[in-house]
Amino acid sequence: MSEVQLIGALSNEEIEAIEAEIAHLPDRQSAAIEALQIVQAKRGWVTDESLNAVARLLDMSSAELDSIATFYNLIFRKPVGRHVILVCDSVSCFVMGCDRVRAVVAEHLGIELGQTTNDGRFTLLPIVCLGACDRAPVMMIDDELIGDVRADEVPKLLERFR
Repeated sequence: MSEVQLIGALSNEEIEAIEAEIAHLPDRQSAAIEALQIVQAKRGWVTDESLNAVARLLDMSSAELDSIATFYNLIFRKPVGRHVILVCDSVSCFVMGCDRVRAVVAEHLGIELGQTTNDGRFTLLPIVCLGACDRAPVMMIDDELIGDVRADEVPKLLERFR
């Protein structure tokens, strides 16, 4: 990929933000997750083209960067809805009823885990832990952590994001 193609795959704003992250780290590759997050924040997900451009910018192979992207479950390698709903399924959340919460979310939206609503508004994803066990069951919609979720509150909660 030439520099012109690299610039076409990433905006100047993305390149500048990635370079700013690199400046704080011991080497370029250490910025892998931050670089992917920068691209995702602007585009909603990380395309193959942008992943390849980021890999080149970080002096990594595309395969190396893709292995990081696919391991880290908050990097989206395919399009997601405008609002991403993560329902924690840790032991604490399981004991406190996350299965029922997830079932109500899925039923209310008419989708299953890993799917996006037809209007592109919501994507429902599982997550192993959101780190808020004291507030179980928990879910996250976009960047908002919501604890002590009751299944009967889910429809009203989702309406806030319509």
